[in-house]
Amino acid sequence: MSNNLLQHIPSGAPDALAGSFVTSYAGVVAFLAVADEGSFSRASDRLGIGRSAVSRSVQKLETQLDARLFHRTTRSTSLTREGELFYKNCQPGVKRIVHALEDMRELRDGPPHGHLCLHATPGFGRKVIGPLLQGFHAQFPDITLELLLDDRRADFTADRIDISFRDGQMEDSDIVARQLIPMRQVVCASPLYAKTTGLPRHIDDLNAHHCINFRTPSGRIRDWEFKVGGIEQKHPLSGQYIFNDLDLVLQAVLQGQGLAQLPDYLVSDLCKTQQLLTCLDQYAPDTGGHYLCYLSRKQLPARIRVFIDYIIEQTRTMNLQCLAAQAQNFYASLPLELQIN
Repeated sequence: MSNNLLQHIPSGAPDALAGSFVTSYAGVVAFLAVADEGSFSRASDRLGIGRSAVSRSVQKLETQLDARLFHRTTRSTSLTREGELFYKNCQPGVKRIVHALEDMRELRDGPPHGHLCLHATPGFGRKVIGPLLQGFHAQFPDITLELLLDDRRADFTADRIDISFRDGQMEDSDIVARQLIPMRQVVCASPLYAKTTGLPRHIDDLNAHHCINFRTPSGRIRDWEFKVGGIEQKHPLSGQYIFNDLDLVLQAVLQGQGLAQLPDYLVSDLCKTQQLLTCLDQYAPDTGGHYLCYLSRKQLPARIRVFIDYIIEQTRTMNLQCLAAQAQNFYASLPLELQIN
């Protein structure tokens, strides 16, 4: 603790850090080892010290806490109710310390390894991130991957998220947000709906159509967004259906139930195979983006750093392929006299 920090602690006031030294850390480590192994002898093997040293450390801890932590017999060792409570309270802190030590070792030792927890919206996670994980694991087999799909914004600290993929930048100054690919919202319909109902030619025509809406995690129905004359506009539209899952919105569109505005990454393959048609493309907004977000750190663990580099490289390639496909489609739609062989 620095002298500057000590100056802010009133004389005679209890200090949590200093007070924690009253409890033996060696005793806590010995206690956790015995609790995990269910035996003093196995705990001594795990810690690499003698059984008597483990027993003395636990006894000293029990004396300091004024509580019995284990039921001991010649055949078994089990936690008392006080021991169970102490074990439950100690576990999160010990795991964080071990995680911190692993992070520091990763910064200097060997190939990237460890556990990586990822968070993404269901649509983006299934369509974009999920298919890329196998290739990453092939390059870095010592990194285990966990992908959590949720429309809610990630709580990096509470949920122990390493990287989150979001639509739009985060306002939190502690979050680093790097754009992966632009996000373009397109209005889609099935060929069946287009045949029976027709497609809108202008934004105002949407009021005469069956619209399918998306309810955000905050409970708000998301407005439809357009860009008219370079100016962004938001249009709240009444919907025949409302879902809080984009996949359900997409399924309803494919079934011919109505129109929906969806991100292009979710529908691009379906449009290529003409399972979906787009309309109002001239008003599609192009100011959004999909972002890779992580907590700001001066020294990122190697497992996070290599994953960021991999995802950025892969999504940029993916985006170039999409742009090439769009250019090819645009060229094919031109009159023959404007096509250059």
